[in-house]
Parts: sequence; C-alpha cells; structure tokens
Amino acid sequence: MPRIISVFKRLLFVACAAAPILLVAQGVFPTPPRTPQRLFYIQRTGNTNTIVYDANTIDQGRAFNNKNPILVYWLRYDEQGQVMPLNYLQRTLAYGVEVTPSERPGEYEFHIVSYPKGKLRLLLDRYRQPRVEMPINGHEAWLERVFVKIEGKKVGIIPDVKYVELFGTDVQTGKPVYEKFIP
Repeated sequence: MPRIISVFKRLLFVACAAAPILLVAQGVFPTPPRTPQRLFYIQRTGNTNTIVYDANTIDQGRAFNNKNPILVYWLRYDEQGQVMPLNYLQRTLAYGVEVTPSERPGEYEFHIVSYPKGKLRLLLDRYRQPRVEMPINGHEAWLERVFVKIEGKKVGIIPDVKYVELFGTDVQTGKPVYEKFIP
C-alpha cells in the first residue's frame, strides 16, 4: 500500500507540473499571483504574456505615490515568467496609463492610453486596499482583469481588436460582474 501511495504522489506531482502547459495549450491563461498592490491585469490573444497594473504606494500603503501612482509592466509567461518593463511604444500607444489627481483627496482618475473612453478611478477601499473602480455592465465594480481578443492587424502595427471582456466584483454586493464590448 505505501508503494501505491508513493506512485500516486509522483503521478500527481507530474500532472501538477504539466498543468500550466496543458492549460495554455487549451487556451487558458495563467493567473498572475495576487499581491497587496495588484490592481488588475490584461491578457490578450497571441501569447500568455500579461500586462500587470499595480498600485505604487508610499507611507506603508496609506497613500499613492503622487508622481507615479500606477506601475505597469509585463509578466513574460511565454519566456521565463520574468518581470519586464513596457517599451516606449507599448507605454505611449497601448498599455500605459494617463493619470490625473481626482477631486477626491488621495484618489486618481486614469485611462489606458489606447482607450481614452475607459475612465477608471484609483482609490483605497475601506480596508485601505488599493483598488480600481469602474462601471462594468451597469454596476460600479472593482476591476480585476481584462481580456482582449485580437485577430491580426488593421494597419501596420495597429492590432485588430474584435472585443474586450471586463471581469470584476460589484462594489456593493461582492458578486462577480462581467461585460463584453466591441471598442
């Protein structure tokens, strides 16, 4: 009996080690690890590399860095899972953010540079956790992740975005909310 358990443990280990590879092959993307600073992330067709948006806080997490309240970077899952900065074009034309202080002290309004219509709000929630709030399908929600379906290029380096999916949590009820739209 102990030998059967040992063999079972080895098979389970091999299956768990291969699971991320199998999931990616089936079209499921890896989930970036949760951190206290994690705001949301964007994944898109083409590869599993993920754009991550983290709060840049000061004063032991009690306030945002005024000059740069949001850190944006890659998790390069297609390579070795390393953290990489956005390059100039990615930062200025695609995934970077434009941030302005809000009328509410300690909060910021921002949008992703490639989609200025998408207004987001950076704040600390009642538990002092950094959050991004935005309307998702008619609900005020904490944004958690975004998926962008891309098929080829429109012109040159401009991707042909077929749709965008937003995933979040309703601020009032705590229930999941979802919206799919064509930009």
